[in-house]
Amino acid sequence: MSVAALLLADARFPAGGHAHSGGLEPAAAVGSVTDLPSLELYLRGRLRTAGLSAAGLAAAACALASREVAAWDELDAEADARTPSPAQREASRRQGRALLRAARAAWPDARWRDGLGRRPHHAVVLGACAAAAGCPALEAARIAAYQAVTGPSSAAVRLLALDPIAAAAIVARLAGEVDTVAEAAAAYADGPLADLPFPSAPALDLLAEVHARSEVRLFES
Repeated sequence: MSVAALLLADARFPAGGHAHSGGLEPAAAVGSVTDLPSLELYLRGRLRTAGLSAAGLAAAACALASREVAAWDELDAEADARTPSPAQREASRRQGRALLRAARAAWPDARWRDGLGRRPHHAVVLGACAAAAGCPALEAARIAAYQAVTGPSSAAVRLLALDPIAAAAIVARLAGEVDTVAEAAAAYADGPLADLPFPSAPALDLLAEVHARSEVRLFES
């Protein structure tokens, strides 16, 4: 993985990821995630659903960014279709806007930035940023898949006071699955956008809606 890819995958990159739990906060609130074993189950499920969808969108965006005419509106519509929860859709666009702001400073000459609009989805911006940084579609997909588990893992440590070393060990055990998901997603990068993977995760959708209506919360999503 290139240094540019590591930069995009780093939680310290100022793109606002620290404010989002990837659904972990509402999952913890209803008792679905309470300890390390349940965290691992949650991360595996999220990786195979929301993670695969995000990886596919990121890979497609990375491929589109290298074309003279990029179908950003079409990809945005596909991202909307793969985000049925209004709360998750809003969170994705908030993260996308924050990432785009940081990317404009990091890669000021990127041709794609004006075509993304003011409030693009996070996975779409991530893929476009990866292309601007010289990363191939597979690396864009790998970053998206990786973030699908690292964000919730970090949030679980903060919310449930879990051992951070043990939580990191879970992410390490998922490394092979992250690669598998990324490779599966990248296979769609140059195909029709409508064919991008769309695994269902209704529990995550419902939890997101409950969280959006919560009066007290630590994370935005």
